[in-house]
Amino acid sequence: MARSKEFEINTVLDKAMDLFWRQGYEKTSIQELVTHMGIHRRSLYDTFGDKHDLFIDVMNRYKTTFETKINHRIRQSASAKEGIRQLFEMTLYTEEDQPQGCLLVNSAVELAMHDAIVAAIIHEEFLNTEKLFYNLLVSGQQSGEIPGHLNAASLSLYFNNAWVGMRVLVKTTSDQEKLLSIIDTTLTILD
Repeated sequence: MARSKEFEINTVLDKAMDLFWRQGYEKTSIQELVTHMGIHRRSLYDTFGDKHDLFIDVMNRYKTTFETKINHRIRQSASAKEGIRQLFEMTLYTEEDQPQGCLLVNSAVELAMHDAIVAAIIHEEFLNTEKLFYNLLVSGQQSGEIPGHLNAASLSLYFNNAWVGMRVLVKTTSDQEKLLSIIDTTLTILD
């Protein structure tokens, strides 16, 4: 008789996510995953496949949770400019035990050049982010908050690039004043 799973999928995916986020894909071994996830090696293979399949599941879980946090932040914003600022500031102000930076950006740097599946996931997510910035910019232009002569399509690329850079920079400095100054300077383009 087959054994039933003794774990909740999202709970163990979150544990694997934490480990991949802290160490990267290449530096994380199957044994570390098994230990960190609190499951048996056989359960890992039976449920997720190999390490790469697990990593893809982790990236998809990360995207889902990250998009939920983004949407929550934007819904709480009083304006388009505030929504854009919130996206940048959510990179600085994270949960206490959360790893620094962004799993997607880390994975882009580590794997995108030689892993087509990871590259496709990251490309799709960056396009989604550009679209998010574009929609915020157009909304701000329609409300008169953002000057109408600014090119929303070009600015969406600019802001996505700046946001990716911020998610790298937070891994190298804890100087909040410096990081807030960068955000302030980045957003002056909307004045």
